[in-house]
Order: sequence, then C-alpha cells, then structure tokens
Amino acid sequence: MSRQLICVSFVLLLLSAVMAQEKASANLPTEDTVNAFMQQTIGYDSSVTWKISAIKPSVAEGLSEVDVIMTNPKGQSLSTFYVTPDGKHALAGEIMPFGAKPYASANEALLKGINGPARGPEKAPVTIVEFSDLQCPHCKDAQPVIDKLLAAEPNARFVFQNYPLPMHNWAAKAAAYADCVGRASNDAFWKFVQGTFDQQTNITESNADEKLTAIADTAGVKGADVAACASKPDTRARIDKSVALGTAVGVTGTPTVYINGRHIGNVVGIPEDVLKSLVDFAAKQQ
Repeated sequence: MSRQLICVSFVLLLLSAVMAQEKASANLPTEDTVNAFMQQTIGYDSSVTWKISAIKPSVAEGLSEVDVIMTNPKGQSLSTFYVTPDGKHALAGEIMPFGAKPYASANEALLKGINGPARGPEKAPVTIVEFSDLQCPHCKDAQPVIDKLLAAEPNARFVFQNYPLPMHNWAAKAAAYADCVGRASNDAFWKFVQGTFDQQTNITESNADEKLTAIADTAGVKGADVAACASKPDTRARIDKSVALGTAVGVTGTPTVYINGRHIGNVVGIPEDVLKSLVDFAAKQQ
C-alpha cells in the first residue's frame, strides 16, 4: 500500500471517529433540560436539592448517562439515570453487561489498570477490586464485610482503588494521603484506611491535613513525609487514573466492588454466604 493511500485511510478513520464523537455529543440532553426534568420530578419536595455532576455518553451505545448529586436532610448521594436517543424517556437502574462472558471485558480492564495497594496471592484465581471513598460512611460500613470475606477466602486477591466522590470535601485529600501511605508501606496502608474510617466523623475539610497526618504516623509511616507527598502532581495523577478506571468500568458511587469483573454495588446488603459463593463461583470459572 502506498504511503499516500495510508495517509488518506488514516485521515478518513480520524474523520469518522470525530463525526461519531460529535454525533454522540449532539444527542446528549442539555443541562437546562435535565434541570427542568428534575424540577418536574422532585420539585414537590423542598427539602431535596440537586446538582448535575455529569452528562455523558453511557457504556450502552445510544443512551446518555446523567449523574446528579442529590442532597437531603440525611446527606448527599449520587443518582444516575439514562436518557434515550430521542430525549423522550429516562431509564433508572443498573446497565448490566451481556453475553456469554459478560464480565470478561471489565475484568480485563481492571487487571490492566489497577494501581492500588493489594493483599492476597499475586496469581490468585479471583481478584476482588474495591473502589472506595474514605469520607463515605457506606465505605466505612463495607470494610468489616470485606474483611470477613477475605478471611474466608485467603486465596483471593484484594485491591483497593481510590475513588473520591466530588460531593465530599476532604475525600480527595484523604485519597492522596492513602496513595502515599500505600507506596511507602503496604502494611501501613491498611492501618491508615482503618484509622481514617475510625476517625471519619471527626475529620473536617479544615482539619483534614492535621488528622490525616496523625493517622499516618499512627499507621507506622512518617506523617510529615506523607503530607508532602500528598500535594505532589504525580499523586494527583494516580488518583485521577484510579477514578478514570472506575468510571470506565461503570462505577457511579462508593463502595463498588468487582469480583473478577462482576459488579457488586451494595456489598453491605449481601449475605456473607452469598458473597462467598460469588467468589467461589468466580474461581471455578477460571
């Protein structure tokens, strides 16, 4: 094939990709439309407010994903719904992968992209990945559930991925501290995570540096060094990479757990024996 023909083919492919992206963007609902929809849907309740977090193409071709941060007297939560291409219908709920091996794609992406601290055999038949936010109360509740699961499944590998939610005002800072602790000492990392969860209700945006530095000291690493590391651009880049990985495989809230790529949203609400069965089943599939 001539060099000129190769160049023409490349340009055509590039134009095709740009046109596909422009088409996907053109089908996205506008912020005004989403806000009007939200007003008509939940405007009757004056105790509830919302803020649009993202409007983007979903993993399901043709659907638009809308992420909205909901606030009520009990706190904040991230709500996700999907809009059909004609802009006339909204779908709530989880989009599930489909096919003979529905979880293979997510598992492959996770195994290639995970960069967080891990425990368990490196070549385990099952890899459990958790995307967590250290300011998230539900993540704190999930920790003992996961600990029990790992105790029952010593041949599984567990990887912790930072996924600080934008609605939490010190979560990103905690993720940076955690990343730095993990790179300094794997053993200290797990102590730091537990220590942060234990102190969660006492940490605020204004005292986060002080509290997190002290927790790092208690975990067995030098808190001052961790604080310096947490402010570095490469640390921020590692957190962003973890968030991007989670978003790519369908994470919309925390905690989100994957068992060999299988999405488990509400790990706290699943009985221990069922979680163990899911891990055992995944191991047999390998």
